[in-house]
Amino acid sequence: MPKLKTRRSAAKRFKRSGSGKFMRRKAYKNHLLEHKGPDRKSRLSKKCVVSEQDAENVRAMMPYS
Repeated sequence: MPKLKTRRSAAKRFKRSGSGKFMRRKAYKNHLLEHKGPDRKSRLSKKCVVSEQDAENVRAMMPYS
């Protein structure tokens, strides 16, 4: 059986945590940041866990992570 290919777009967006969960960046911290407060921007900077429903799809896109 041939090797499975990793979806490169998913590999750039998601990382595996030490406990095995997939981590992702939060949205809304790309541009138009002038009117957003510092607390909000700080909160958006942190990583968060991918939901269980989406983690199944991410796992399929990244077979070796």
